Amino acid sequence: MPERVEILVIEDETLIRMMIEDALTEAGFAVTSVANGHEAIALLGDPAQSFAGAVTDVRLGRSPDGWEVARQARETRPGIAIVYITGDSGHEWSAKGVPNSVVLGKPFAIAQITTAVATLLNAAAVEPHTAG
Repeated sequence: MPERVEILVIEDETLIRMMIEDALTEAGFAVTSVANGHEAIALLGDPAQSFAGAVTDVRLGRSPDGWEVARQARETRPGIAIVYITGDSGHEWSAKGVPNSVVLGKPFAIAQITTAVATLLNAAAVEPHTAG
């Protein structure tokens, strides 16, 4: 049985984090969720973890922001798919975007998250395992 594709969710708002985690789990992904950038950076730097993608809020309170999380993730996982979620306007992120990433503005439909993750992973030829 193939392993499920692992996705890391980084969101400081509990309800949004739970909603994203539930949607990705239902879509067939293995999901780990954290509430801040410090936890995310620690997990992404752990060679025992095999995250193919991450969904991160851009603003994460006083912890490193989503841009910094993604920058550090790319140091050890160059091809990782990143979905940024933000309430900021587009001009603030356009210069900071990285390859194999997409930015979704808040509010968003939950289906947009699963579609964005799947699209980025498909571009990298990584498929989620679905129970069947």
